[in-house]
Amino acid sequence: MEKAHEIIFAGFGGQGVLSMGQTISYAAMIENKEISWMPSYGPEMRGGTANCIVIVSSSRISSPIISRFDSAIVLNQPSLDKFEHEVKEGGLLIYEESTIINTPKRKDIEVIGIPANEEAQLLGKKQVANMIIVGAFLAKRPIVKIENILVALKKVLPERHHHLIPLNEEALMLGQRLIKEKVVA
Repeated sequence: MEKAHEIIFAGFGGQGVLSMGQTISYAAMIENKEISWMPSYGPEMRGGTANCIVIVSSSRISSPIISRFDSAIVLNQPSLDKFEHEVKEGGLLIYEESTIINTPKRKDIEVIGIPANEEAQLLGKKQVANMIIVGAFLAKRPIVKIENILVALKKVLPERHHHLIPLNEEALMLGQRLIKEKVVA
């Protein structure tokens, strides 16, 4: 990675938005990259809006405050409505298919819908939908290595959930496969 990659993760509280950004941030730290993780959420723990801005860079980050993004990961319609137009030309927008009614319209960015919620249900744990999305994102923008995401999960997940790391790994790999199928299709 030669320059900074600026990402917005956005959705409702409880969808794992903040932990997606935090996991990528920890993985980047493991790789000795510079990171900025800036969460933003409403007073509600679940159901309120949540987003986080993550910057991963091989050099010093001048400011964590940005309004245009290289990539956007959106998990609900309000987030898509808010951030679709903030993705830089040539950027990437990945969205959760089941939660978006009005799909993205831009033609100057790469737009990919992922059925993460549906696939997570098939894995038997809806909470891994966010890791399916992370796997898909990293297949398109490999800013950190998957093996470092797995190490980072040990820091992000409470210890009582460490038994779920193999399932999270399966979700990451599934996301990688889904994105490849989307590109081929």
